[in-house]
Amino acid sequence: MNVGRTVISQLIEHLPGKEFQKCVARYDGDSRLRGFSCWDQLLAMSFAQLTYRESLRDIEACLRSMSGRLYHMGLRGKVARSTPINALVRPIMMPVQE
Repeated sequence: MNVGRTVISQLIEHLPGKEFQKCVARYDGDSRLRGFSCWDQLLAMSFAQLTYRESLRDIEACLRSMSGRLYHMGLRGKVARSTPINALVRPIMMPVQE
């Protein structure tokens, strides 16, 4: 049984979370969102990149299969089939470009 933190949560601790949140607040990135914040999207896309996911359906299936561990990975939003698609459709390029 694992008593430590997950590898992804250990990697995430090195991300500049406060700077990212400042950029999101500056460009109003989390406005009009219901369940999947910009931070959740960053974590989901980072997870997908690190685990070699090939499609949005693959990302969603993998995240849903790990639903008990998402909180420990840092994901607070609810993962549904349309969540990653809706998150990618909204314009969030301004916070990412900072």
